Parts: sequence; structure tokens; C-alpha cells
Amino acid sequence: MTLTLEEEVEVSFGFDYQKLAEEVILTALEMEGFPYEAEINLFLVSMEGIWEINREHRQIDSPTDVLSFPLISYPAPGDFSNLELDEDNFNPDTGEALLGDIILCADKVKEQAGNFGHSEEREFAFLILHSMFHLFGYDHMTQKDSEIMEAKQNKILGQMGILR
Repeated sequence: MTLTLEEEVEVSFGFDYQKLAEEVILTALEMEGFPYEAEINLFLVSMEGIWEINREHRQIDSPTDVLSFPLISYPAPGDFSNLELDEDNFNPDTGEALLGDIILCADKVKEQAGNFGHSEEREFAFLILHSMFHLFGYDHMTQKDSEIMEAKQNKILGQMGILR
């Protein structure tokens, strides 16, 4: 797996966030049964930065916690059976599947951890994991889809010992 981490804002978490991001991503890939080596880009941005990206790409004029930009289209969420049919799904130099980009607001991690009464580490891990499921084709537009995604997230966080 290749994880490219770009810090577009000064990050002051009290934990090794690169290591945690790698652990969460690897666990998600394994638990979801992703059959290829993967390439993911993670950008840590400010409140203003994510606000601008949210406005530009989603026409929502407010900040958010995390944005996911998948590069692969799936026939169904978590259905990886036809990825090889499109060579554009893979980096020609490494052969890794190009899952996409995760844009995470460092300010929101701190804010939401306080609001929800859990650690910044837990909030960071949750947001990375949530975004990974979007990169696997999952969404939460309906109650049923939301429940599926939430159950998968909770299972992985529980297995990793990252609890509220």
C-alpha cells in the first residue's frame, strides 16, 4: 500500500497520525477483502481549506470534517470483481489500485472529539475509516445504506480497540 500524506496545515495531534492512518487504512482494506495493493492520498487541511473544497466540489458553502474523492466506480459497494477490466483503475508504474483522495480537516478532528467526548485519536481514525468506505463505493444516502456503513465502521474500530 502507498499512502501519500500531505499536510496543508500545521498539525498538532498528540499521537502519530501517519501511523494511525496507515493502520486504519490497512485494516479497512483487509476487513473489506480488497484484493489489490492500493494507493491512497490523504490531505490534512484547515477549516478554511475544506470549506473552499466543499463549496467548489459539492456546492455546499460550509466546512465539513472529511471529503472523499473515489477514483474507482464499482457495480455495487464493496464489489471489487471487475476492477481489472479498466486499466485506469491502476497506477501503471506500481500496479496499485488508485482508490482516491481523503481530505481531512484537522480543525474538525479537534472540534468534534471535544463535542463527542472522545479522543482526537478516535475521531481521526473514525473519519479516515468513514472515508475509506466511500472509496470502496459505500454511501449513506438512505437509512439502510447508512446502517450498513455504520456497522462496518463499528466492527473495524472495535477490532482495533478504538472506542468512544
